[in-house]
Amino acid sequence: MLDPVSGFEYPEAWVRKCRSPDRLALVEEGLAVLTSSGTVLVRGFTTGTTAAAVSKAAVLSLSGEMQSVPVRIPCGLVVDVPVDAHGGRASGRKFGGDYPSDVTAGIEFVAEAVPYSHGVHLVFGDGIGRFSRDTPRYKKGTPAVSPPALECLQSAVREARESSGLSGVRVTLHIPEGQDIAKQTLNPRVGVEGGISVLGTTGLVEPWDDHLTESVAERVAAADHPVLTTGRVGLRYARLLFPDRDVILIGGKIGEALAAARGKVVLCGLPALILRYIRPGILDGTGAATVEELAATPGFGAIVEETLAEFRQIHPAVRVILVNRNGTVIGESP
Repeated sequence: MLDPVSGFEYPEAWVRKCRSPDRLALVEEGLAVLTSSGTVLVRGFTTGTTAAAVSKAAVLSLSGEMQSVPVRIPCGLVVDVPVDAHGGRASGRKFGGDYPSDVTAGIEFVAEAVPYSHGVHLVFGDGIGRFSRDTPRYKKGTPAVSPPALECLQSAVREARESSGLSGVRVTLHIPEGQDIAKQTLNPRVGVEGGISVLGTTGLVEPWDDHLTESVAERVAAADHPVLTTGRVGLRYARLLFPDRDVILIGGKIGEALAAARGKVVLCGLPALILRYIRPGILDGTGAATVEELAATPGFGAIVEETLAEFRQIHPAVRVILVNRNGTVIGESP
């Protein structure tokens, strides 16, 4: 069984463990993920997907009522989003899935559409945050709408305009509770004021809690048997492998995180950072400039086995699992 969103192939053993076989259809469709314990966790919709849905529905409702609308999201899937649309006005609430602490789950999005002279004209109204200062990518006053979300939104409205036979349309998007909800997000810290951001790299919200405490070390110290990972790829697969454990993204702070951890720890992720932390001189004498180059050599497996065995002798409470970008385990400490 393949996840159409991430490309990860679920092991057959995970499928056999599934306690809700009727929900496996959601996994095959990409609307849920399967974990190593057999649990199925439902993905939610991003703010970008929700914005695109109500905006498309607003245009289509100029010629009739609508209760749901299909939207092609950035990862390529087409999802059906519930809406309430009629007379050029549409509303819909963001579906949070099984994401445990999504403060925007259930928040209402409203879009209003009117015929326009030509093309697609989007207006970002109340409740959508704007940058309060210039950044490397955004000018002050620019709406906080990420490029993938904007493309999804424009594409959805363009599709609705064409199917409605309109030469042009103007859509105004509002998030009535956006300004209040934004106070519970990181927007004020990153210079976005007046509302929430419209985001979505894939269009789907993964069912994991990505909000770290200000101090990674504090979070590690507070966790029982944490799983530490160095990057986003490792984060994804560590959560699939250890769905019942606290998986913490530590970046390159491996030493600090291990020092703060209590009891048994799992260190899981791509090999580069982890191996260079364990054995700083791992590339010496190999002729390889990077761990990635080293991984392509015939002797890589033996080097990994020896390195992890030595590390386990020094740190018996730390279990190391190395994965590649496809999620395959390529090294594990004994």
